[in-house]
Amino acid sequence: MERPRLFHVSETAGIGRFDPRQNYRVPGAMVWAIDAPHLVNFLVPRDCPRITFGRSAATSQADAERFLGHGPAPLRVVAFEAAWLSRVRETALHIYEMPTETFEPELPEAGYWISRASVTPLGCEVVVDALAALAQAGAEVRVLQDFWPLCDAVAGSSLEFSIIHKDGAQPREPTVT
Repeated sequence: MERPRLFHVSETAGIGRFDPRQNYRVPGAMVWAIDAPHLVNFLVPRDCPRITFGRSAATSQADAERFLGHGPAPLRVVAFEAAWLSRVRETALHIYEMPTETFEPELPEAGYWISRASVTPLGCEVVVDALAALAQAGAEVRVLQDFWPLCDAVAGSSLEFSIIHKDGAQPREPTVT
């Protein structure tokens, strides 16, 4: 299997070595990385709740039109709450390129890779304008007043999607019965 380019996005500058740490998703200590095709999902501050989605081979025509429109679809949509917009605009992101030798796929469809060994990055690119970086990556940015309607609709669709840090979104509005 050919290994993709791998990255780790952080708000911390100058990381010279990534040491394995415990994580809630996978038992044991590890260093996380994301593959290049999924990097766009992480071009916002780490804790920013976001919904990212795009077309896949399984996407129905109805879902493509509903969520992506009738014209040429963006490669990816990245949607987050309006309350995060200033932080997205102001946060510098450090995109560390990682060597691939010690990484193994953890969740390939999401682009997640892990290493159980310490990793020294190959280099680092600083992104000071995340909105421009998202646009350059072919993403359409959507700023939401309410996270939950789109979250629920995308999760129930045939789109390829990722919902990240939804626990940090504003609480759902109570339903009136």
